[in-house]
Amino acid sequence: MPAVKFRELRGETAPETDSSAVIRQRVIEARERQHRRFAGEKIFSNAAMTPRMIRAHCQIDSHSEKMLESAMHRLGLSARAYDRILKVSRTIADLEGVAAINSNHISEAVGYRSLDRTYWT
Repeated sequence: MPAVKFRELRGETAPETDSSAVIRQRVIEARERQHRRFAGEKIFSNAAMTPRMIRAHCQIDSHSEKMLESAMHRLGLSARAYDRILKVSRTIADLEGVAAINSNHISEAVGYRSLDRTYWT
């Protein structure tokens, strides 16, 4: 996992400055990407992907794979958690408007999973 930047720890990163309308448009565009991706399927969102769909639509590079493997071992995550992290990573990439999942998307999704385990279980 990449180290957290000092500025992020200090809260010096720029907050979301886009208006609600701009954020809403990003979400609409991400949902449209998902709609196109799943045309002809019986699902409409990344969250509903089957394992077969995850393997087809959530390809990651070797760096991201090593990062995810490390997180899986370090956090003691299950195969189910692995699939969920890939689904969330796919959604993060969709929100950014990029086709490929990268290590930043994986890192963010693992962070959400860690928060989920820490605060909601």
